[in-house]
Amino acid sequence: MAEIVTIARPYAEAVFRLAKGKNALNDWSERLAYLSAVVQDPQMQFCIQDPNVVPSRIEALIVSVCGKKLDEMGKNFVRELIHNGRLSVLPQIAELYEAMKAEEGGVLEAKLTSAYPMTKAQIQDMVKGLEGKFGKKIMATADVDSELIGGVRIVIGDDVIDASVRGKLQAMAFALTR
Repeated sequence: MAEIVTIARPYAEAVFRLAKGKNALNDWSERLAYLSAVVQDPQMQFCIQDPNVVPSRIEALIVSVCGKKLDEMGKNFVRELIHNGRLSVLPQIAELYEAMKAEEGGVLEAKLTSAYPMTKAQIQDMVKGLEGKFGKKIMATADVDSELIGGVRIVIGDDVIDASVRGKLQAMAFALTR
């Protein structure tokens, strides 16, 4: 997963700078969401992965499906992704772009993962603490991962706060083997 993010980040940053410079953050948000949906379609995936379909044909197919939703910059973006063999990371580019857009607006997205389902009150308390720590509004989503054993793991952008029992056990095992 980290490798895909490493590949997608420069594209997301470039699109974000372009969109911000043109005051078109929302336009690019819609464009990337639509392109992501198009390239994730099973029939489109079949065409993209078929070695007999040439890149220019894939580009023409995507452009024709998107129609007026793609302007010239959008078409150039698709062409660049295809040329560099990066069309498959488009969903991650869109995800990173949205995170950058939210951060620009003073909002950070947090993923809270706990061993057991958290109550709304617990989530709100955690969000309040994170807002104090980061000094920005936090939009949180909560997941459950029973492998954590107990505690919580918080991911905000590249920051990870691992207060899970599993994380502490791993840290202890690492310290003991050094």
